[in-house]
Amino acid sequence: MRRRVTLRAGDRTLELGERPRLMGIVNASPDSFSDGGATATPAARVQLGRALVREGAEMLDVGGESARTDRAAVEVEKEIERVVPLVRALAGELDAIISVDTYKPPVAAAAIDAGAVMVNDVSGLRDPELARLCARTGAALVIMHTRAAPKQRLQDPDLYGEVTEEVCAFLRARIELALSEGVRFEQLIVDPGPDFAKTPAQTIELLRGLESLHELGRPILLAISRKDFIGALTGRPPRERTAGTLAALAHGVSAGAHILRLHEVAPAADFLAVQSALDGSLRPSPQLALSEVLRHDDGGP
Repeated sequence: MRRRVTLRAGDRTLELGERPRLMGIVNASPDSFSDGGATATPAARVQLGRALVREGAEMLDVGGESARTDRAAVEVEKEIERVVPLVRALAGELDAIISVDTYKPPVAAAAIDAGAVMVNDVSGLRDPELARLCARTGAALVIMHTRAAPKQRLQDPDLYGEVTEEVCAFLRARIELALSEGVRFEQLIVDPGPDFAKTPAQTIELLRGLESLHELGRPILLAISRKDFIGALTGRPPRERTAGTLAALAHGVSAGAHILRLHEVAPAADFLAVQSALDGSLRPSPQLALSEVLRHDDGGP
């Protein structure tokens, strides 16, 4: 069950917990692990953002550097060049909350100036300047668990004793660090970091204990789209992991995740619509009916 929490992101205030929110992924990097090259031009990336919002995303996460560990880090100037025009275009046109996926303070600052109101830091707040930036601007800050530096691959089956307890302790310490740098408690979001410095087995164990993160008192962002642990379980490459992603989404919703970060928003929105109708959290109208144009697929059997 989701805990009710208030999130402040720039001039936005969100009351989270009544239902999960979908965050669509808009990569401005050509080497993403799962969709590199799929949106090769700025216009295509803006179009993707529009489509994700139409499909049900209320947040968009824009990234200019892949988390892949077999690629070098992107220079700050290049990352700014990739993300700032995209953030400006999306923020100027759409009502969605725009997040920037970066661990580099100069990139985050440029994106906030362009209209981003959230910083998604996959480094685990290694650089406290990110916290100071969010304190000055009011941008929300996602703190993700990882034991590895950016671009470092760390897969050690003996790295953790009790992985869920260690993740909670890490995030609690990083929350205290952010608060000490002036960030308000209501600006913070926590992410358990599936696959980051974790083997597939460790990620699965962590997600089984996801409800423990509620003790931190902050919204839980769950980034499970096309992850390695899904591929390890199913034997499928990233773009064939939709069904596995939806299974992980179902578990995350059951455990009370507040924000679900996904490449494919439409299947997730459909899943949530049917689930909420069946579990009673959404009461369909007695007049609910299927449109005739949806009753058959033309040309099908």
